[in-house]
Amino acid sequence: MEKEWAKVYETAEDVKIEIARILLEENGIEAVIINKKDRNYRFGEIELYVHRDNIIRAKQLLKDL
Repeated sequence: MEKEWAKVYETAEDVKIEIARILLEENGIEAVIINKKDRNYRFGEIELYVHRDNIIRAKQLLKDL
């Protein structure tokens, strides 16, 4: 991932990460999902990244998830 992007959220739940991404995008924040889950054993995390300029606003929007 480029240096301009920062992780703002992570979870093991597919649905939760999609809800977080949609919430950010509805508020004008571009978000990228990086899936680090192992497909065979179903463990690991899914991470959500935003551009560094949007870190504070994104974390405020996601704090209640």
